[in-house]
Amino acid sequence: MDTLDLLRQLAIIILFAKAFGLLARKCRAPQVAGEIVAGLLIGPSLLNWVSDSDFIKGLAEIGVVLLMFSAGLTTDLKQMKKCGLKATLIATCGVLVPLVLGTLLFMGFYGFAEPGTDQFYHALFIGTIMTATSVSITVQALQELGKLNGMVGTTIVAAAIIDDVLGIIVLTFVIGLRDPSENIFSVLLKILAFFAFAIVVGYLCYIGMKWLDRRHPHTRRIPILSLALCFGMAYIADKYFGVADITGAYCAGIILCSLQDSNYIARKMDINNYMLFGPVFFCSIGLQTNIRDLNLNVLWFSLAFVAVAMIGKVIGCGLCAKACGFTGEDSLKIGAGMMTRGEVALIVSQQGLTVGMLESKYFTSVILLIIMSSILTPVILKFLYEKHGEADYTDFKHPVRPAELSGK
Repeated sequence: MDTLDLLRQLAIIILFAKAFGLLARKCRAPQVAGEIVAGLLIGPSLLNWVSDSDFIKGLAEIGVVLLMFSAGLTTDLKQMKKCGLKATLIATCGVLVPLVLGTLLFMGFYGFAEPGTDQFYHALFIGTIMTATSVSITVQALQELGKLNGMVGTTIVAAAIIDDVLGIIVLTFVIGLRDPSENIFSVLLKILAFFAFAIVVGYLCYIGMKWLDRRHPHTRRIPILSLALCFGMAYIADKYFGVADITGAYCAGIILCSLQDSNYIARKMDINNYMLFGPVFFCSIGLQTNIRDLNLNVLWFSLAFVAVAMIGKVIGCGLCAKACGFTGEDSLKIGAGMMTRGEVALIVSQQGLTVGMLESKYFTSVILLIIMSSILTPVILKFLYEKHGEADYTDFKHPVRPAELSGK
């Protein structure tokens, strides 16, 4: 492919991705959904104007790394500590239940497989995709309802943040198991070794960046060095520890998220993502999906995938919230608030395709899940709040329901 053709394809990707992204936002759907649809339109499914070349794949991979770096940068560690144990337990159940249900769903459609076989790992990866939560749509809905800062809203946001961390750990573990020369203990050892390395090196980098940030605040050298740390951690994670590169990028973001200029760094990264790498990544999902290959079996699987992924979060997070002391009505709100999927699910899917644990035809299932969960979650939350309100948790052991409050 010559340079002129690459320029033509990039121009088409950027133009269509932004046009369809804005159209999706007008329809109150996630912008990424519009960018994926743009990829379907200009790719082999319909117009076939753009091919999924190695160059496009390379740009998309950089986009994935930058997205995870930005996710780490915007992590609120104080909020994670504030909600503490309850949010951690809810997030853990919200990861484990969909993981198990997703694995069983794939086996139910395509046959049960013994651990260690390719079929088993494919099933396990379907469950892994279901673990990720995207809370941006939920946050927007809670803001509109004026409930973001309530106990339920705060718990949902904190659990979603922890959920992302746990999801990345699960992804790292599952991909590590795929190597036939590895066993569970060696995979765990490598993961622990990487996180130990990240803590030590991360602390030293944080001290150095904090000193530099005080000496030269809001200067370009801060985001430039941060970007170098992002790419360096991504490379080291994959090359020397066998851990997914996006895990290294996410850890780099966590290292820098407490800097005074963390928002400044995040804004600079967002410019790169918004202008080029983000649109290329989300369009590449559409480019790798050929709806002409869609058959009735995949369609039925996709519908079941959406239902199980959403119900799995409600069951896992909702039941755990109830066990943690929330009322039944508020537990249902927490479960519903954790249903949304977005960028992280796509990133996990892309990693699965790269390592051969996911076939491209299942991108249809993931895209459908993102669109359906993004539409239904705000509607369900609004209905639940209007019908039941939110309990008073001043005394968490004895929450007071709205009906009891109005009767006082």
